[in-house]
Amino acid sequence: MYKYVLLTLATILMTSGCGSGEKDLTEAELAKIPFAQRQDFPECSGGLVLTIGSETITANEIIAPLTEHFKSAAKTSSFEQFKNQVRPQLETVVSNKISNALLYQQAKQKMPNNVDEQLEKAAQQEVSKFVVGFKGDYARAEESLKQMDMDWDSFKEYQKKLILSQSYISSKLPQDKPITYSDLIKSYNEMKYEFFALPAMLQFRLIDIQPEKLQVTNPNQNQQQLAMSLAKDLIKQIEQGKDFGELAKTYSHGHRSSFGGLWKPVQPESLAEPYDILAVLAKEIQPGQITAPITVSGHVLIMKLEQKQTDTIKPFENVQKQVEAKIIFERRKQAIDQLSEKLASQAELRNKSAFIDFCLTKIYQNSINGN
Repeated sequence: MYKYVLLTLATILMTSGCGSGEKDLTEAELAKIPFAQRQDFPECSGGLVLTIGSETITANEIIAPLTEHFKSAAKTSSFEQFKNQVRPQLETVVSNKISNALLYQQAKQKMPNNVDEQLEKAAQQEVSKFVVGFKGDYARAEESLKQMDMDWDSFKEYQKKLILSQSYISSKLPQDKPITYSDLIKSYNEMKYEFFALPAMLQFRLIDIQPEKLQVTNPNQNQQQLAMSLAKDLIKQIEQGKDFGELAKTYSHGHRSSFGGLWKPVQPESLAEPYDILAVLAKEIQPGQITAPITVSGHVLIMKLEQKQTDTIKPFENVQKQVEAKIIFERRKQAIDQLSEKLASQAELRNKSAFIDFCLTKIYQNSINGN
């Protein structure tokens, strides 16, 4: 249940036609979204229940799914430490539940009476999707629901409420205003370094001759001299048309020799010694060109540059659709925030804090006692 509750507003945002190409929201970003909190809450018996109109939130539906989630924190902390660490997350969970309940009640009042059949069909489709997520294993899906303190009936009811709430929020979203060119350029400049930056990249083939692996047959040569002589001979063969990759397979001692010396694309700064020199050499040549043999840290290296890319930003023309999608996303998020704030303005919460304290205590006790 915890997972479903945290993702509710994200689902609404992502399914409101805002297009593709932007990042999904993380849980940390979700936590910054203001949740609707309203309604007078009656005194809750023993801190076990919050009542929101015709809806109730029981302590058990908070405690059961979260005990396992916070068990590790409970076992390694005092209660005061645990409370300080976990309370903000628990407040988010409870606020989400309150917000969902309020939105559902608002949606129920506004929707026509003949939507029950459509809701039943839509909820059944969500049940089917849930089972498919477990590769059709009904028993595993049912066990997962039990871990969330749900059964199939409560899962369907949850889906009905979620679908109805989404429909209501979608009806409250403003019609998309025209997006001007200046809107697009402003948004592009604000997001380009986070979303559209392309780091420098190199890809190359390498013949890596390691002198200690060569067998010296000429008494007038040492291994280092033999390695340089071999490298110069390989350069001549390449100039005469021999394939660099085939020569690498035969003569290179490097870890990519079996791949014709071809390295996967790398960021230049990620190259460790002795290969960091290759990033310097790559600046002086163009793709397709070959370096002269170079001796470094006991290796004799010959590099063929396959491709290179400097630090750059994707041009606006290539990402205009993604920028537009981001603007629409932000506008609709703002509309949902305003709807939540409108509901929150009618709130007067009296027992939420005591309810959360009760849940915190029980989660801690259950975790320590192994329940």
